[in-house]
Order: sequence, then structure tokens, then C-alpha cells
Amino acid sequence: MKKIIQLWHRYQSVLSYLIFGGLTTVFNFVAFWLFNDLIGWPVWLSNAIAWFLSVLFAYITNKLWVFDSKTPTAKAVLAEASSFFGFRLLSFFVDEAIMIIGVTVLHGNNLLVKFLDQVIVVVMNWFFSKLFIFKDRADKD
Repeated sequence: MKKIIQLWHRYQSVLSYLIFGGLTTVFNFVAFWLFNDLIGWPVWLSNAIAWFLSVLFAYITNKLWVFDSKTPTAKAVLAEASSFFGFRLLSFFVDEAIMIIGVTVLHGNNLLVKFLDQVIVVVMNWFFSKLFIFKDRADKD
């Protein structure tokens, strides 16, 4: 048990990111399915809405539980959130390109393409968060 606790403390931010990143991916996937398959909206619009909702979810979970970010002022929160959404916007363009090319051009299964897309996006977002957004907390790990 002591070894497990030591491993948790050593890799807490990575493990937390995987857990909450997984939940964010599921959230994104379900939102995309809801808007695209159930409601019938276009791939690009369904993906954009799913992206926005999942990034909002990710910011809150990353701030509170993954990187334990403390922002003492509203200005600091705004700067941190802007940075988070800004870097996620970069991965959004990759996300949209993969979805449009994979589904519209290559005629791939939209949910399979979405799954592969999310693997790439999660890895990109980990590096953005670790190296740029929550780096003060990440430096303590």
C-alpha cells in the first residue's frame, strides 16, 4: 500500500490528467454524438460545440484537481483561462481538420475518426498544460 501511495504522489498530475482527460474525452465524444448523430447537425458544428463544452469542463477539472492551480485574483483567473482556451484553440484546429478530412474527405466512420482524433488532441493538450498553462504548478512536480 505504501508503494501505491508513493507512486500516486510521484505521478499524481499525470494520473489525474489521464483520469480527467479521459472524462473530458468521454464528455466530448458524447456531446459530438448527441449533436451529430442524434440531432443531425453537420460534423463541423457538432465538433465545435462539443469542443467548447469539453474545454470548459477540462479547464475546471485541470485547474482544481490536476494542477491544483491557485489564482488569487480575478485577473489571474482570466489570464489563466485565456491561456487555457487559447492553447486549446490551437488543438481545436487540429481537431476540426482531422474530423473534416477523416469524415468528409475520406468518408471514415465519424465516431471512429472522433476517437482517433481525441487521442492526438489529448496528447497535445497535456503538453500545452504542463509546459505553458499551469507551468508554475507543474514545476513543483
